[in-house]
Amino acid sequence: MDNPICSWSPKPALVVIGWLGAAAAAAGSTYLAFSADRTGALLFGVAAVALVAAAAHGAFVRPRLAADHEGIRVRTLGRSLRWAWPEVRVRLTTTRRLGRDVDVLEIEADDLLILGSLELGADPRDVLDELNALRPAY
Repeated sequence: MDNPICSWSPKPALVVIGWLGAAAAAAGSTYLAFSADRTGALLFGVAAVALVAAAAHGAFVRPRLAADHEGIRVRTLGRSLRWAWPEVRVRLTTTRRLGRDVDVLEIEADDLLILGSLELGADPRDVLDELNALRPAY
């Protein structure tokens, strides 16, 4: 799958916001470390580490999901998983979180992978429609 027909990744603006938030939290932690507020410095430091991890994941795992007529590929930090269409089952699941309905794309093959709109950079319903259009009839 050198040239995927469709691919989905976190939106670049969201990744940039993550990096900017990490820089701001690191600056806040550094500033508070030199003042009397050591607890605040620790909290800002933890926030900076969490934001760096999230922004790095969004920046380095691109594209998160790719598809062509042969199958799909999902990238993780450690590896790239590839399945042919007969090996995979893709479905949309709706759950209720914090008082609102959230759609996620479930990819079931060797493992169960759950991808939301932040990871895909698109509405999971639209991604499912495109995947179903690419999937050959068997």
